[in-house]
This record gives sequence, C-alpha cells and structure tokens, in this order.
Amino acid sequence: MVLIRPGEKVPADGIVIEGKTYVNESLLTGESVPVKKEKGDEVIGGSINIDGSIKVRVEKTGEESFLSQVVKLVREAQESKSRTQDLANRAAKYLTIIALGAGGLTFLVWEVFMRMDVAFSLERTVTVMVITCPHALGLAVPLVVAVSTALAARFGVLIRDRMAFENARKIDAVIFDKTGTLTEDKFGVSEVLSFDKKMPSHKIIQYAAALEVNSEHPIARAIVNKAGDIEEKASMFRAIHGKGVEGVIDGKKVMITSPNYLKEKGINIPHKESINRMMERGTVVFLIVDDVLKGVISLSDRIRDESKEAIKKLKEMGIKCIMITGDNRHVARWVAEELGLDEYHAEVLPDKKAEKVQEIQKRGLVCAMVGDGVNDAPALARADVGIAIGAGTQVAIESADIVLVKNNPLDVVSIIKLSRKTYTKMIQNLLWATGYKTITIPLAAGVLYSFGVLLSPAVGAVLMSLSTVIVAINARLLRI
Repeated sequence: MVLIRPGEKVPADGIVIEGKTYVNESLLTGESVPVKKEKGDEVIGGSINIDGSIKVRVEKTGEESFLSQVVKLVREAQESKSRTQDLANRAAKYLTIIALGAGGLTFLVWEVFMRMDVAFSLERTVTVMVITCPHALGLAVPLVVAVSTALAARFGVLIRDRMAFENARKIDAVIFDKTGTLTEDKFGVSEVLSFDKKMPSHKIIQYAAALEVNSEHPIARAIVNKAGDIEEKASMFRAIHGKGVEGVIDGKKVMITSPNYLKEKGINIPHKESINRMMERGTVVFLIVDDVLKGVISLSDRIRDESKEAIKKLKEMGIKCIMITGDNRHVARWVAEELGLDEYHAEVLPDKKAEKVQEIQKRGLVCAMVGDGVNDAPALARADVGIAIGAGTQVAIESADIVLVKNNPLDVVSIIKLSRKTYTKMIQNLLWATGYKTITIPLAAGVLYSFGVLLSPAVGAVLMSLSTVIVAINARLLRI
C-alpha cells in the first residue's frame, strides 16, 4: 500500500482504498478534465494526483502495468509494418544489368558479326559501359533526401524514418489526437454568463478568482489566469470536497460550485439551453453570492489558433481530417464542429486507438496519425505515417516516423507538401540520370557508324559526368 500526496505521480497501477481526490490522466487517456477518484476506483501509474491524499493498494507492476501494455502494443505495431525497397536501389540494380548486358552485346556484335578488330570492339564496349554507368543514379535520390531533410529540420520537422516521409505524399487521411494536438492541453475560460445585471461578467470572474486563488485545482488556475490582477480579497476560504469552494468577500458569502451542488439544493438554473451548450464543450462552475445564483463560468480546452487553418488546407488538398480522442463525446463533437472535421471518434481507450487506425486503413485510406501522449503511441506506430508533437511524451516521439519540434498542426500540411515535392524531384532526377541514356547508349554502341557518327569513351565520360551535375543542381532547386 502506498500513500500518494497532492502533486505526486501515481507510482503503479492500483486501487484506491482510502481518501478522495482528482487525478490528471491526460498523459495516458487523453481526457483533459481531471477524473474523480475515491475508494474502489482504479488509478494508473504515471497519472498525477491533484488535490487530495489517497492510499492505494498496488495491483499491477512490471509487464502487467498499463504503461508496459502500451509499450507492447507499440512494439507489435512496429513489427507489423511493411518494408518496401528503395526506388533508386531497384533502378540502379536494373541499370547495372543493362550496362553489363549492353556492353557484352556491343562487343559481340562488332567482334563476331561485323568482324571488326578487337581494339574497335573494345572501344565501343567501354563507351557503352561508361555512359550506362549508374553513377548519377546513385546520387539522384540521396541528394534530394539530404536537401529535403535539411529543409525540414530548418523549419522544425525532424524526419526519423525516410520511407515514411516519402509515403507522406500518398496520405488520404490525417488522424489527429485532440488533447495537446488540436487543443492546447490546458483549461481556459471560454465564456462567462451573468444572471444579474448589477454583476457584469468581469465582476463574476473577479469574485471567482478571489476564491480560487487559494486552490491548486486546474479549474481554479484557469479562472485566476483569466482574471489577471485580482481586485477582490477573500477570507474564511474553505473547500467543499467534490462540490466547490466557499469564502467571504466584502462581508458576503460567496461560493463556486458544480452543477451537482445546484441539483442537491434544488436551485433553479436559468438559460438552460446556453448552460447545456457550455457543458457539452467542457466544464461549468456557478457563482453563488448570499445563496443567490449570480452567474456561470464555462471552461474548456482551448483550440489552437493554427488548427482551423491546418484542417482547411488539408481538406483543400483532398485529405480527410479525422479526430480520435479519449475525451467525452460532447467535447469531441464541439471540437469537430468548430474545426470542420470530416469525422470524429470519442471516448476511445488507448489500446483501441490503434484498432481505429486499422479500421480506417481497411477503407483503403493511407493514414497519418498525429499525437503527443503515451495513449497515442500504439496508433502512431500502426499508422502509415506517425507524426509526434515534439513537446509530447518520449514514448510518442520514439513511436513516430516524423517529429514536429513546434506544437503547430500547420506543420502537418508542410510535411505532406514537402514529401510531394521531394518525390517529384526524385522522379525528375531518375529521369535525368537514365533518360539521356536511351539516346546515348545506341550512339555509343555505333548504330550511326555508317553515317560517321561515333562517341569516344572520353565523350561518354563527359556525358555521364554532365548527368551527375544536372542531378545535383536539380536537387538543390528543391530549396526554391
């Protein structure tokens, strides 16, 4: 049995045997709102105890723990990934066979059938093999990769798996985690509604902040941050466990409570439609002054400013935008509607996220997964392209193919665009490295010998070198 104080991490999976608290499980489940825990509830190792002391009986350790199971899922997903051969290696292989075959055939034709002297036949053979040499082809892809990788790094995109980056050009759907990816993973005040004309919205926030400044709860911190400079002072502060806080401001009894408290006391809530809308988006708390309901404060995840633009640009590129989250369906629906997502899946457990990715892949869609938490790691590994937010957890980063240094969803758009342009440059280079050979190989072999046209080995070397220079310059043009 272990005692876990406020602010401490839960050391191992177990069951609460004494005490009540709220636990932040966002790292593991994606749920941004702290979860209430009391006797008989399970707690997960790695989650953070927020505001109460609890005694926990450890139930699972080592390989049986939740985190270990996640790691196992990641490993299985990574091992099941397909391995494709490199395009340039295949082309170079065939070109080497062509070079040897064309050289041998040229010698055979001039020496045996045309009955030319050995020196002439060897000169034709050497010229053919010099021109056919896959020297430029060996540089065609690596040069483009080097330039694109450096470009990506300069803009805060780290490529861990080159094949996955090249496959990004084929992406049909981008799957986003919500918490910490599309949203900022921290509570913020989204709306304040006053029920009393004599107490405007800013006054409601000031009264609430005067009380909440004494609390370490995430909701309290969000209200205090919104208030800025707190003008009011509260005394006789007291927490009402699981229901809110109370104190005295200017001789008045002031309370910040949850909706459940109002139900218990039978207090009528006005503007029910607006309140229900707020509750679907996140969490609401009520301000009561001298037993009179004065107003409501709505708190929710803050959607990143860049998220809406990123979704818009992805959809313009013909890419479906999907969200998978462990958060509740009301919040998920609100975020999906705000951003204009094509579809969303809410209340998805960590081990089910990878299954959801598989389901989407079975529709014939090439998928990228973007996430930041431990709960996203199996899905990142399972996706065709895993993209981790750089400020996320180490497990997520290690499971991903591409890491975004900045927490900016717009970088996903940049990755896909750069991947497409990189592939275009690769194809151009492969054409430059091989295309000219369709004309020069027959000339080197001497098909126009009767017209007095012959290429010497030196000219063949110049043409081969020229193709290498063109390939190098074309790769550098990717920067433009």
